[in-house]
Amino acid sequence: MKSFANIVNVVKRWSSIMMPSFVILVIIVLWELSVYVTGIEKWILPAPSEIFQSLVNSGDLLVAHSWQTLKETLLGLALAIVIGVILATLIDLSEWLQKALYPLLVISQTIPIIAVAPLIIIWFGFGILPKVIVVMLVCFFPIAINLADGYRAVDITMIRLLETMGATKWQIFKMVKLPGAMPFFFSGLRIAGTYSVMGAVIGEWLGASQGLGILLTRSSQSFLTDRVFATIVVIVFMSLAIFTVVEVLARVTMRWHYRQENKD
Repeated sequence: MKSFANIVNVVKRWSSIMMPSFVILVIIVLWELSVYVTGIEKWILPAPSEIFQSLVNSGDLLVAHSWQTLKETLLGLALAIVIGVILATLIDLSEWLQKALYPLLVISQTIPIIAVAPLIIIWFGFGILPKVIVVMLVCFFPIAINLADGYRAVDITMIRLLETMGATKWQIFKMVKLPGAMPFFFSGLRIAGTYSVMGAVIGEWLGASQGLGILLTRSSQSFLTDRVFATIVVIVFMSLAIFTVVEVLARVTMRWHYRQENKD
C-alpha cells in the first residue's frame, strides 16, 4: 500500500508539471500557425520562432542587462526581508505598535508604485539605489503582513503552557512563535520574490542606463517587437528562478512542515 501511495504521489507531481507544459506548448504552436497563416507583420506580433531567434541573437545584450536587473532585485529583496521581519516582529511585540503601524502598512499599498517611483528617482538620482528602494517597497508588504499574521496564528495554548513552565519571552518566540510563523513568512516571500523583478523593471523604466527595463523601453521605441518579447521571456524566467530558490529554501528550512503535509 505504501509503495502504491508513493507511485500515486509521483504521478500527481509529474501531472502538475506536464499539464501546464502541454498547455504552453499548444499555445506556442497555435501562435506560430496564426502568425504564419495571417501573415501579420513582425513588428506587430512576431512568431515564437522569431522571438527565439531574437533570444539567440541578442544573448550577450540580454545577459548584460539581466545582470544589472538581478543585482537590483536581490538587493531590494534582501532589504525588504530585513524591514519586513523587523516590522512584523515589532507589530507582534506591542499592541500599540500594531494599532499604529498595521493600518499604515495597508494604506501604503493603496499608492501605486509607479506614482511613487518618480519621486524616488528625484530624491536619490539615477544610480542603483532608487531601483533597490522601489524593489523594497514592492516586496516588503507581503513579507511583513504574512509574518505578522503568522505570529498571531500560533497556538495560544502552547504559549500558555510554556508560560506556566517559566519560559521567557525569547524562549517562547524561539520555540513556538518563530517555527509556527515560518510557513506564513515563506508564503509572503514567494509573493515578494515573484514581484521583485517587476519592481526593478519599473524602477529602470523611469531612469537607467542599463537593465531589462531600459532594454524594454529602447526595443519598443525602435519597434523591435521580437526583442521586447525576448526580454519579457528573460524577465519571466528570472522571476521563476527566484520563486524556485525561495521554494527550495522553504523545503530545506521547514522539513518538519512538509513531512506533516505529506502525512496528511
